[in-house]
Amino acid sequence: MTTEAAFSRNLVGLYGHIHERYADDATFLWLLRDLAVNQPHYNVADLAELDCRIDAQLDGLMTAPEESWAICADALEFLQPDAVFTAAVLAFRSLDIRYIQQVVEAGISSEHSLRGLVAAMAWLPGRLVHSWIKKFLTSKDLNHKYLALAVCSARREDPREFLTAILQREDCLAHSRLYARALRLIGELKRFDLLHALRTGMTSGDKDAVFWATWSAILLGDKSLATNLQIYALNTNPHQIRAMALCFRVLPQEIARSWITLLAKTSSNSRLVITATAYLGDPQAINWLIAQMRIPTLTRLAGEAFTTITGIDLQEHKLMLEELPDLDAQLPDDGAQNEEIDLSDDEYLPFPDVNKIAAIWQKYQQRYAPAQRYFMGQIVSPGISASEHLRNVFANGQQRQRQMAALELALLEPAQFLLNHAAKEITE
Repeated sequence: MTTEAAFSRNLVGLYGHIHERYADDATFLWLLRDLAVNQPHYNVADLAELDCRIDAQLDGLMTAPEESWAICADALEFLQPDAVFTAAVLAFRSLDIRYIQQVVEAGISSEHSLRGLVAAMAWLPGRLVHSWIKKFLTSKDLNHKYLALAVCSARREDPREFLTAILQREDCLAHSRLYARALRLIGELKRFDLLHALRTGMTSGDKDAVFWATWSAILLGDKSLATNLQIYALNTNPHQIRAMALCFRVLPQEIARSWITLLAKTSSNSRLVITATAYLGDPQAINWLIAQMRIPTLTRLAGEAFTTITGIDLQEHKLMLEELPDLDAQLPDDGAQNEEIDLSDDEYLPFPDVNKIAAIWQKYQQRYAPAQRYFMGQIVSPGISASEHLRNVFANGQQRQRQMAALELALLEPAQFLLNHAAKEITE
């Protein structure tokens, strides 16, 4: 070993703890981001600031790629999505095929670890991943094809003839997870040329394939199919929230209300009923929502639904409590909670001041027309003003509002693909 090489190795070893810190911080910040994309107190600017912090740590790792890879490779053994994300970004940026192969093998080993790999490939500029996406699309390994479609989904990039080919191959159709992902991508990207594949998927007999084929067909404009998703929307299953989010936006109001009545027959569905009411956007339900705000365990969710329909921001208009109520008697004991449980969906929502909200609604309810669907204070109907409103919410709203605006916009405009509210702004 030359004197120069020995000095370089010693220098890297000396500062190795710094790269461990870069890896740890990148991993932690990605976990924070993974939660933030669906939190009500984050918007685009907040997300961009967090992304800059993550990029700073990832850039730090690139100052000593070999040392950093050794650190990331050790963390890969646990197959956690956060560690996979950090390792994958480093691997693809290093252009080292050995690193890339190792991180891809770890990433596709489970659905859990795959999330981190997909997130990394969506994070990076196209010049670093496009050739790999094509390689995976043409791979004989069906898990590679699944990875490629998931990345195309996250990046909202059309795999074009590769998607068509996947839907024509018997081995791909027999791979349940890959088939369902392909059907989902048709709707996300508005591939009208593949409508025939959706019709086939709806009769496949596989519950996931049937759901995603129907979901995509509705996004492509066949709203009459919403009734086919009733079993998914009204019963506990992995697709329930997605089914509700779509169905209650496209069903005729009377049918939607009857579904909500069916949901309400089960006492444990209180939160789902509030969520469905927000999706429906019916101003006639506001008085009921105000009543739900008086129930401690439902108050914040009902307040969010009120804002979703009316567009009246509780914090901006000082309609939130300044002193938080004591909920010890109503909520579960902290000691009984699993330490690994996710943050509460309500944790960052304001506590509504119910009396003030009731008074405001009494004053302004006549401005909301009955038999109309509202989202963030405006009627959702075809037209320039509604589209501009939805684009404004997507550009400036909180993360949950942005997610809903993206779906409303995709349903409103036939050619508009489903925007990804969790996407990072990538600069080439």
